[in-house]
Amino acid sequence: MRSNDNPKREHTSKGERERERERERERERERERERERERERERGRERERERERERERERERERERERERERERERKKEKIREHKGMNNEESGKTRSHVSHA
Repeated sequence: MRSNDNPKREHTSKGERERERERERERERERERERERERERERGRERERERERERERERERERERERERERERERKKEKIREHKGMNNEESGKTRSHVSHA
């Protein structure tokens, strides 16, 4: 009366049990494939976040280069203003001397 030891197995043949085990293995393989797909999606999201961080760093470097170019333009303008100022003072003196002559 072995079949009475486990009432669930009473009407289950060996082949049916094997098919059920195979279905369970297939479900587990599918769960593992889904976990792998999710890991791949997460890696893709992380790569995209890293690319965005790199783009932001590049934008910041470009802003810094632009600020440096602006500072350089200002330095050149200041030198020109200083030079013009010196010329104006000199030419002013020259003119005053010329007007007295």
